[in-house]
Amino acid sequence: MIAPAEAVREALLDVFEERYEGVVVYADADDGETVLHEGSVRIKANGWLELPSGRLLSPEAVHHVDRVPTD
Repeated sequence: MIAPAEAVREALLDVFEERYEGVVVYADADDGETVLHEGSVRIKANGWLELPSGRLLSPEAVHHVDRVPTD
């Protein structure tokens, strides 16, 4: 039996996606002070960042993501 293509696609995406509880997402390469988001984030396989609210941040809008140590 062949699995439905959508089910296989979703399973593969889960393998390549990352979830982080404590991050700071920065937008500015020049001064590194423009914060787009603080908190948890899901980095999707296509490079987009999904916030807990469901809002998506484009990879082009994000300069870098710093993980914040959680105790």
